[in-house]
Amino acid sequence: MKTGISLFAVFLSVVLLISCDKKNVNDDSCDNCPEEDPIDGPYEPEDYNISAPSWVLQSPIVPSDNPMTVAGVELGRHLFYDPILSSNGTMSCASCHAINKAFTDGRQFSTGVQGIDGFRNSMPLFNLAYTDAGFFWDGSSPSLEEQALLPVEDHTELNESWENVVSKLSEHDEYPKLFRAAFGIERKDEITKELAVKAIAQFERSLITFNSRFDRIVQYNDGWFTEAEKRGRDLFFVEPNTQDNTHPGCSHCHVGTNLTNNLFMNNGLDDVADLTNFTDLGLGAVTNNVFDNGKFKVPSLRNIELTAPYMHDGRFATLEEVLDHYATGGHGVLNEDVNIRPFPLTAEQRSDLIEFMKSFTDTSFVNNPAFASPFE
Repeated sequence: MKTGISLFAVFLSVVLLISCDKKNVNDDSCDNCPEEDPIDGPYEPEDYNISAPSWVLQSPIVPSDNPMTVAGVELGRHLFYDPILSSNGTMSCASCHAINKAFTDGRQFSTGVQGIDGFRNSMPLFNLAYTDAGFFWDGSSPSLEEQALLPVEDHTELNESWENVVSKLSEHDEYPKLFRAAFGIERKDEITKELAVKAIAQFERSLITFNSRFDRIVQYNDGWFTEAEKRGRDLFFVEPNTQDNTHPGCSHCHVGTNLTNNLFMNNGLDDVADLTNFTDLGLGAVTNNVFDNGKFKVPSLRNIELTAPYMHDGRFATLEEVLDHYATGGHGVLNEDVNIRPFPLTAEQRSDLIEFMKSFTDTSFVNNPAFASPFE
């Protein structure tokens, strides 16, 4: 009889233990249950204020469900530079977005962990808090959060599953504390891919560059343009004269505070028989509108000196080649921008334009320790 009672007591204890497991109940009524992998550390969120000068009149675009905090940006910086996101631990986001190249990689096409090349040039990352016009060359991601999801599982990039990434982050010595500081989670099993990409997006929104020589001269009367830069400036901002073949000006597309109109345009790169014959459809593959075929995002010219090679497919190795392309006037394809037309360009004019565009380089941006790897 005593044996029967003992067996019943053991059975009852097991049942109570199972019913007391928080993963098997729909509420937190079991006050004596141990928490699943609790995370030690404080959660004291501090707002992160994007640092931009007063003459930048546009407000940064920050989604309401991902407000920027100091801890969130710091977690994002760690994730951006950590090869833990890749399948073999050899590559990170920064492998294709290097700070000294204004967060590009200097290659025509980036190579992923499997040694496979992509088919587009790595885009620079800066002033992304000032655009909501779609990300990637083709605008296929409507937000930075969604954009950050894709490279991890892309076979030509990091080639990892988010399930594995989350597991690695949860088992890491430091990341659970960083996630708690950023988002206030209490247990390791609350780490998710959604929180990870929110942190990466916060870091990317913090990458602000408004301190080039051009900015200091124009906004603060700090210094002067050289004679070559002045000539280049006059060409860059010239208004076209439709009655002759003068230079049509660069500022029709590279305009405003960030030197881009944030639009998607066909800039006359490809000679195709019709709009269905582009090798890369660009925006058209996203919208399914044939008139959008061959259109790609107009990049900012900030730090353009550092971001070679150029165009969505990196076909031009130098700025000289870029200007020579525009001087030819495109190919007359139906949806080419109206400003793509031939114009004379002397060797001196080409050189002057390039000297002026070099004034867009922000050396303080590429040397900012807040944007650099936390592991060095």
